[in-house]
Amino acid sequence: MPIERALVAAVLLLLGAAASAQLVALDPDWKETEVPPPPVFRTDRLIKLEMPRYLATQFGVDPQTLQITPDGLVRYVMVASSPGGTTQAMYEGLRCLTGEVKTYARFGSDGTWSPVRDPQWRALSGNQASAHALALARQGACDGRAAASASAAAIIRKLKAAASEGSVH
Repeated sequence: MPIERALVAAVLLLLGAAASAQLVALDPDWKETEVPPPPVFRTDRLIKLEMPRYLATQFGVDPQTLQITPDGLVRYVMVASSPGGTTQAMYEGLRCLTGEVKTYARFGSDGTWSPVRDPQWRALSGNQASAHALALARQGACDGRAAASASAAAIIRKLKAAASEGSVH
C-alpha cells in the first residue's frame, strides 16, 4: 500500500511539473507586434475600475483606446486620479496568457507622452504597481489566461457591467 501511494504521488508530481512547463512554453516563438504611438484619450469617458479599498487613487480606462492586437495583447490607456486632484495616464499592454503588463509610455503634466525607456513585462500578481492592470484583467480584459474576447467591444461591455455592479455596493 505505501509503495502504491508513493507511485501515485510521484505520477501526480510529474504531471503537475509537466503542466507548469507547458504553460511557460506555450509559444516560445511569440513576438510582440510593433507598438503604435499612444492613442488620444479623454478623461470624460473613462470606465472606472473597482479597486481595493486601501487604494485612494481611482483608476479608469478610456474605452476608445482599448484594442486587442493580433499577438493576443490588450492595449489601453489607463488614467489614475489621486484624491488631491493629480491625474496621470499610462499607455499599457496586458498579456493575459502570462499574467503580465507592460507600460509603454506615461502622459506628463505638460500634455505630452514620454516613452518608457526599455519597457519590461512585469507580473500582475504580487506587484503593487500593477494593481490597476490586475483589476482590469479580472474585471473584463482577460478570461483566465486568454483575452476576454476577440473584440474590444465585448471587453468594454464587461468592464461597464463590472463598474455598474461596483457602484451598487
